[in-house]
Amino acid sequence: MTDTFPPDLTVRPAIPEDRPTVERLWLMFHHDLSEFQGALPGPDGTFRNERVESAFTRPDWVPYLFVSDGRPAGFAFVRALYAPVRVLNSFFVVRGARRLGIGTRAVREVVRRHPGNWEIAFQDANPAAVRFWPHVARELAGDAWTRRLRPVPDRPELPPDVWISFAVTG
Repeated sequence: MTDTFPPDLTVRPAIPEDRPTVERLWLMFHHDLSEFQGALPGPDGTFRNERVESAFTRPDWVPYLFVSDGRPAGFAFVRALYAPVRVLNSFFVVRGARRLGIGTRAVREVVRRHPGNWEIAFQDANPAAVRFWPHVARELAGDAWTRRLRPVPDRPELPPDVWISFAVTG
């Protein structure tokens, strides 16, 4: 996509029929993260997918699918949907759709569907995430956001995650 205008984008809750598409996007997501986490797929060539399962089965989670010009462009999982603080648990944009504004537009639409307090985690080793998430926080909350390091639960060998927090009003 080299057009100068932004591509068409639809952000919608994923339905059960979308699950195979989201599962394939999940593999791409984890492949990208493996560069920073040093993770290898399992013997069957897949990565752990408990979050996909949770996103499609737990009532306090919601999966979103991003569709650009009729093709899957990414996904997001929101958890703690009914808690005081929602968590953008996973967020992914396909490489071919990056740097077109799709990620910013998608996260903006997802969080605005669920006004309130938000938290998003990412790894300092991921330079694209280090640039992207503070940009998103500033766009959505101005200067009213925080950045904190937190240990990864049950993984003391890993560097801490970076967590940003902000609020979005309806």
